[in-house]
Amino acid sequence: MGRITSRHKVVRIDLDHGVSSRVETVAVEEPLEIRVDDEVLTVTMRTPGHDIELAHGLLQAEGIITGADDVLAARYCADTTVLNVLQLQLRSRSGVPATAQRSLVSHGGCGLCGKTSIDAIARSPAYDAIALSADGPLVPAGRIAELPDLLRHGQPIFERTGGVHAAGLFGPTGDAVVIREDIGRHNSVDKITGWALLHAYPTGQSIAMVSSRASFEIVQKVAMAGIPVLACISAPSSLAIEAAERLGVTLIAYARGRRLTVCSHPGRVAFP
Repeated sequence: MGRITSRHKVVRIDLDHGVSSRVETVAVEEPLEIRVDDEVLTVTMRTPGHDIELAHGLLQAEGIITGADDVLAARYCADTTVLNVLQLQLRSRSGVPATAQRSLVSHGGCGLCGKTSIDAIARSPAYDAIALSADGPLVPAGRIAELPDLLRHGQPIFERTGGVHAAGLFGPTGDAVVIREDIGRHNSVDKITGWALLHAYPTGQSIAMVSSRASFEIVQKVAMAGIPVLACISAPSSLAIEAAERLGVTLIAYARGRRLTVCSHPGRVAFP
């Protein structure tokens, strides 16, 4: 898998069976500097791969772009020896708000990954409140309960390393549209929303599933992508619930086995 994984010598200690040396496969974590029109927008720590999708998803979440046509070109800088600097040229420079003109270091696990105000998102011209105010899709609870297993089947890097998160975009019938893995849970979401943007996929009837907790930033990214339903395996934060309620996202937590918890807009879930 190239730069996606690497192998390292480690010492394993088993208190019952002693000490042994072995070679462990781990997920690669490298910085990606995203430049917009020759200015550094952000630096994020990510697992290499699908970087252009990640950048499109991030710019959409920040309200900088609303469609793939807003980006004239996306290419790696030729003056670096590794593909860790991505340059994007926008159709209109006016699309970059002043709050987005900053250089952030977003660490894979949790970090500064976007706006911190729900009101700012709701006021963004790129946020489609009308699309997320609709009732649909009506998703059976049993179908949502199946998504964690479907997501798990699309995680080859996790299978080898146990060290990455995943996000999946699913259609209204529960079919997997795209699944992406990354060392950072926010990055994996940017990759699926960026994929949807680049492929003009209609997100209004779709479901996002993440293999982590639900944070404010993940709700932000899903809302800006026009995805009405977000399910997560673990817990939501208080701000994630508040954002989901305000932005029109159905947030489902603790989607494990045959149980799940609907935290906002339950009208989109068909109960048994």
